[in-house]
Amino acid sequence: MTQTIDAIIDDFSVLEDWEDRYRYVIELGKTLAPLPDAAHNDANKVRGCASQVWLEAQPDRSSSPPRLSWRGDSDAHIVRGLVALTLAFFNGRTPEEVLAGDALALYRDLGLAEHLTPQRSNGVRAMVERIKADARAALGDQAAPSMEGR
Repeated sequence: MTQTIDAIIDDFSVLEDWEDRYRYVIELGKTLAPLPDAAHNDANKVRGCASQVWLEAQPDRSSSPPRLSWRGDSDAHIVRGLVALTLAFFNGRTPEEVLAGDALALYRDLGLAEHLTPQRSNGVRAMVERIKADARAALGDQAAPSMEGR
């Protein structure tokens, strides 16, 4: 994925009608790197989405503090675009930043929330909750080594 969340927000600001925004979201989905077949597994599947969605966490522990990123995929074009948008918002952040981030506000600010079906909105919430669960797990992994010396 090459576009930053700021670039996506800027692009949305010049798209006035919903059909153009809808096409743009689909185009965002095409920018996602392919998810390997092995990552299309039950552990990576997001529950609560009407379409099939997979998210694979990729923590970068070489930086301090560690940064989190995800790769994702969906079997539906528009949902794949929603995955791309969500990942642009969260990728490269620390677990604390992920937990503090409000992706649902981003969807509202972009005008997407009012144009998504209830099922798609539920799917977005499920993706965000999965990402936040991964961040909570990463925080737990960070805390574990500091406890060992006690």
